[in-house]
Amino acid sequence: MRIDKFLKNSRIIKRRQVAKEACENGRVLINGNTAKPGSLVNEGDIIEVTFGKSNLKVKVTNLIDGAKKSTAEEMYEAIDG
Repeated sequence: MRIDKFLKNSRIIKRRQVAKEACENGRVLINGNTAKPGSLVNEGDIIEVTFGKSNLKVKVTNLIDGAKKSTAEEMYEAIDG
């Protein structure tokens, strides 16, 4: 699954266009590497997203294509640090 689509489906970022722009601006990392909007995400990958001064670090646990709001949180687990 593309990173921009993953961020939208998991509700980490609410709109795909915003997720795409975050990737283009270098604010999204997959396993420590800068992600492009079309970069592929697999289960077990570590994703870091920078929001202003805060960072969110998550581990991909499930790839759900048409995730509902109730199942979106099953797609990742938060990691401290």
